[in-house]
Amino acid sequence: MMIELHAAVDPGRARSNNEDSVATDDGVSLAVLADGMGGYNAGEVASNMATSFIRTELGRWLREASTQASDAEVRRAMDICVDNANRAIFNAANANPQYAGMGTTLVVAVFRDNRVLLGHVGDSRCYRLREGRLQQITRDHSLLQEQIDAGLITPEQAAFSANKNLVTRAVGVEDTVLLETHQHDVLAGDVFLLCSDGLSDMLDDEGIAQVLQGQETLESGTRALIAAANDAGGKDNISVILGRANGGASAPARSWWAFRR
Repeated sequence: MMIELHAAVDPGRARSNNEDSVATDDGVSLAVLADGMGGYNAGEVASNMATSFIRTELGRWLREASTQASDAEVRRAMDICVDNANRAIFNAANANPQYAGMGTTLVVAVFRDNRVLLGHVGDSRCYRLREGRLQQITRDHSLLQEQIDAGLITPEQAAFSANKNLVTRAVGVEDTVLLETHQHDVLAGDVFLLCSDGLSDMLDDEGIAQVLQGQETLESGTRALIAAANDAGGKDNISVILGRANGGASAPARSWWAFRR
C-alpha cells in the first residue's frame, strides 16, 4: 500500500497571521498538523515547534526502525516524541514572557501498509473518506465534546455553541500531555483528511464530503477545501493534509473521486 500525501495552509479571511502548521514526510508516510494558540505570535511558534520537532524526530526514528518495529513500538515512539515536543514548548513559554501560555492542538498520522496509527491532542481532527462515506475517526478533546458526551447538548446545538474553541487538552500548556492514540485499517482508495478547526468549524461533515468527492487530485482537494471554508466565512486559519491509499488488494481499485453522491 502506497500513501500519497499533500498539505496546504491558508490564513483565512478574518486573520492576518497564521497559527497553523503542517508537515509531511513521504519517505515514512508521516503527516503532522498543529493549530497554535497564544498571544502575539506565540501560537505560531508553538505549532511550528510541534510539527518540525515531530517530523524530524519521529521521522528519523521511523527510518531507523524501518519495518521491523511493531505497531506498539511506533505508538510508543509517537508518545515519546510528542512528550518531548510538549516539554520544549512548555519550557520556551516559561523562559520567554512573550510566549507565556502558548500551546497547540495536534494530530499526527503514521501510515503502515494496511493501517494508520493516529495520535491527537485537542480539537484538530482526522477523517476518513471511504466509498463516499466520510467518518470522523478522532474525538475532540474539548468542552463542547464533553457536553455532548454528557447529554447536556445535542450535536446540532453544538454547531451554534459559543464554546467551540475551548479545548480540554493541548500540547505545551503543562509540563506533561496525554496523547490519545488509536489504530484504523486502510483500504485501497481510502482518503484521510487531517485538519484544523478552521475547516471543521466552517464546513460540516456533509459539506466536507461533497467538496472532496468533486476533486480528482489531492492538490485540487486541498485547494477546494480551503476555498470552501473561506467561502463559508474563513473565520480562522485553515490547514489541511490529505492522504490517499494507492494499491493493495484489500479493496476495489476504484479512484476516490469516483464515489459521488
